[in-house]
This record gives sequence, structure tokens and C-alpha cells, in this order.
Amino acid sequence: MLKKNEIKISILIPCYNEVNTIKEIIKKVNYNLQLYGFNDYEILVVDDNSNDGTSEILKQISLEKNIKIFSHSQNLGKGAAAHTGIDNTTGDILIIQDADLEYDPSDYDKLLRPFFEADADIVYGSRFIGGGKYVRIHFFWHYLANKIITFVCNMFTNLNLTDVETGYKVFKTSCLKNVKLKEKSFSFEPEITIKLAKKKFKFFEVPISYNGRSYNEGKKIGLKDAFIAFKAIFIYSILK
Repeated sequence: MLKKNEIKISILIPCYNEVNTIKEIIKKVNYNLQLYGFNDYEILVVDDNSNDGTSEILKQISLEKNIKIFSHSQNLGKGAAAHTGIDNTTGDILIIQDADLEYDPSDYDKLLRPFFEADADIVYGSRFIGGGKYVRIHFFWHYLANKIITFVCNMFTNLNLTDVETGYKVFKTSCLKNVKLKEKSFSFEPEITIKLAKKKFKFFEVPISYNGRSYNEGKKIGLKDAFIAFKAIFIYSILK
């Protein structure tokens, strides 16, 4: 079982065109890691070829302590950004943190606790099981698509997750080294769940807060991504 004072935490932040939030989310990540006593950590920001000024902000903060910046020469997708971060992580536990402000780093304590108290391998933060400080009301069709994706994914994995598409996924990095990831888009979400479930790792869920954005505020995922997710579920459920 991992011990809090003996591990290194890696925070992976995939980002694309988040000029209005990237500096604040990094500040929040730093603050909450230190607040909860995690002094040995790294923040890996993967810029997926932003063109709105995000890259310039990242250059300004690239020399700050504990921060590593990686840049793609073309826009490849969230999954591709996750691959880059995973390949370069040096921590014992990896937290995927979206670059927007939808997910609150003040939930880190809850997300990490199962690793120290229950020897978890993977922890997902669920927007749907209650117990978070707040949850902004979701788009109905996004909510329904998420529920269906989660239901279908559970059928193939024999898990009972409530939120497979959550942006808060936390892993022992030793588990991630056991799988080869391929998906470059948002279909990375069901792919990693299915491949880790096949390895019989221990999954946990904890309640989190959620402040979802509207499209006017910069939300990027759309209903078309739901069909891509279904395709990934069927492909990786069948493949060995």
C-alpha cells in the first residue's frame, strides 16, 4: 500500500486553446497539492498546438518549479496529449486534470485517499454519485449520452462505474505501464477504462464537484464524440 509521505504525484494537464484558464488552473493545482501535504510532485502540461495565446503563457511559466511543458506541432486530440504526458511522467500516481476550470483541484484529497487507505489502483471522480460541494446542471443530451456510454462500457467490463467519461481519472503509474494506448481523441476515455479493467486492477469512485462550461464558455466535446466513444468501446472490448 502506498504511503502519502513516500510518493511523488504527477499532474497531467492536456490543453488546447485555454488562454483564459491555464494560468489559474496551474495555480490551483499547486495550491491544493501543497495544502494537502504533497510536496514531491510534478505538473506536466501538454499543449496540443494551441493558437489562442495559451502557448505564450506556458512559455512564461515554463521555468517555474515542478512544471514541465510539452508541445505538439499539430493538434492531435486529448488522447494524444495524454499519451505524451504518460510517456514523460515520473510520479507514482498520475492525476489527469483538464485545463479548464470544470474540475476543482480541491478534490485531490478525496481522489487520492483510496490509494492510501484501500490500496486502490485506479480512482475515478464521479459527478453523479453525490457528495461533491457542487455540480452545475448538465446539458440533458450530454448527460444522457454519458449515462448510455457508461452503461455500455460497464456491460463489457463488468464494472459498475457511474461516470466513465469523467475528466478526473487517477492511476498508479505502474498500472499505466501495463497497457498500450492508441486513441488520440476523446475516445481515449473508454479505451483506457476497458484496457485497465481487463487487467483486473482495482477501481474506486469518489464524488467530485463539477462546474461544466457552456459552448459559449469554451466547451469542446460534442455529441459526435459520443459515437466515437461507442466505437472505441466495441473495438477494445473485442480485442485482446
